Amino acid sequence: MRNLFQNLTRRKSATALMADYERDGNIHGTDLIRTLRLKDLVSFGIAAIIGAGIFSTIGNASAAGGPGVSLLFVFTAIACGFSALCYAQFASTIPVSGSAYTYAYASFGELVAWIIGWDLLMEYAIGNIAVAISWSDYFTAVMQGVGLGIPEFLTMDYLSASRGYNTALELLAKGQALSALPVRTQEAYLAWLNAPSLGGFKLVADLPALSITVLITYLVYIGIKESKRTANFLVLLKLLVILLVITVGAFYVSPANWTPFAPNGLAGIMKGVSAVFFAYIGFDAISTTAEECENPQRDLPRAMIFALIICTVLYVVLALVLTGMVPFKELAVGDPLAYVFSRVNLDVIAGIVAVSAIIAMASVLLVFQYGQPRIWMSMSRDGLLPGAFSRIHPKHKTPYFATIVTGFVVAVPALFMNLTEVTDLTSIGTLFAFVLVCGGILVMEEKQKETAVTHKGFRVPYINGKYTLPLLVLVAILLLLYYNEAEVAAFFSLSGGWESFQHKLPLFGFIAVTAVLTTLSYQRSLSLIPVLGLLTNLYLMTELGITNWSRFLTWLALGLLIYFAYGYRNSKLHNAEKTVKA
Repeated sequence: MRNLFQNLTRRKSATALMADYERDGNIHGTDLIRTLRLKDLVSFGIAAIIGAGIFSTIGNASAAGGPGVSLLFVFTAIACGFSALCYAQFASTIPVSGSAYTYAYASFGELVAWIIGWDLLMEYAIGNIAVAISWSDYFTAVMQGVGLGIPEFLTMDYLSASRGYNTALELLAKGQALSALPVRTQEAYLAWLNAPSLGGFKLVADLPALSITVLITYLVYIGIKESKRTANFLVLLKLLVILLVITVGAFYVSPANWTPFAPNGLAGIMKGVSAVFFAYIGFDAISTTAEECENPQRDLPRAMIFALIICTVLYVVLALVLTGMVPFKELAVGDPLAYVFSRVNLDVIAGIVAVSAIIAMASVLLVFQYGQPRIWMSMSRDGLLPGAFSRIHPKHKTPYFATIVTGFVVAVPALFMNLTEVTDLTSIGTLFAFVLVCGGILVMEEKQKETAVTHKGFRVPYINGKYTLPLLVLVAILLLLYYNEAEVAAFFSLSGGWESFQHKLPLFGFIAVTAVLTTLSYQRSLSLIPVLGLLTNLYLMTELGITNWSRFLTWLALGLLIYFAYGYRNSKLHNAEKTVKA
């Protein structure tokens, strides 16, 4: 049992990770091309952060939280800022691809590295499926608006069409007219009704989602230079559109719409946490570019911080403009930016926004389709996945097999599946990655105390948490008791049985972790920023509900089966240890 635990926690030092990368590149002549500069990295970050969140999910978040949702963007940015600083330190220490997977390998060991790697594969894949489907919806709407409508059965997934058709039949049987049904139900009904059949199987598929995924995958496949130029161009276009929205929209803001500022209180603001956080996960993708940066130790930390600051300012200002232009309750629509301009009779601006949404979401898809293959590649290099995933194309200098697999993993589900809660599932995966990266910094800091080794490169600013964290926790408890005493009492009440108690489990876990970290901070003088990053991200995870937790844990359990069936035995560290013992 002791040997098993040692094997599962075997670590790869930063020196060993760099040595493996350099050795693999020299042997096979397959180094990735170092072409990305600071402006390219910032562009990648903005491309990933400003996408579906700003063009769609910001609407539902604003409808739930009112103008106060702007504070949620700030709070989420602070939580991401703590994480970004921790990412930046790792990126300057270990400038190789792999993102949080590589960082976990160096700090926690192999098992945790596998878990976070498997988590990142889910996060990137499901996130891209969601973006592809959302892109398809916008593209279809624009085509219909210019008179080039696409048949419904080619713009919708099979499950949505089937369920919508059955719902429509029930309502029609009750005497309702088809024109009186919700638009989405009408589209599903027509899609199923008009779809051709093959052996009794209705041929319904989201063709635009497939097409954009294939196109983006091809761009990523043929090279980083092509991906870089495309991302920079798309980012420039959507920043111009967002500035146009803010500038024009400011003239139509009515301050009366900002009262009340938080109509549904803190609960209403926090209801949009998954949608808002989904908008911020892009800076994680910057760290996957490490091996294609000209100067990763200098530029990666800067790019993460710059992208986060720029996007936070844009999100906060945009949230205030939207909620100032129309009453917040009207924003529960799929295209809030286009809607508010239609509402004030600026249809030309609404049309520009709709087209720019297509551009924005394509850039998100590009960055994440770029990032995911490099995580596959890093895991393959360590022996945890088959070697094919780390093969580099001799001409294009990209991990071509991993890129093709990523294309299939996104394209096929986007073509046929109905994914209604992918935002939450992607958010919980990202938050988990952020928690481990922040925790990894704490582990590395403790090691450096023991070995007296000084870290070179960017470092998270050290603030002693010995007294600061206990004081912050105490203040938080007092504020909760003062403003939400009834809710606190209800939370600790055991009435309602298991059905009620299970939903409290994530928050009980957060309370336990907070107590442990507060004690350790006092005893070990832990660095405050990584601790706050860990706790804020863990708290945001508790807001995502027990359903998403159960799905997330199921995915991780599946990953553990694959690890013990393949990765554990084929790990390069495992094989190296066997060679030494032999």
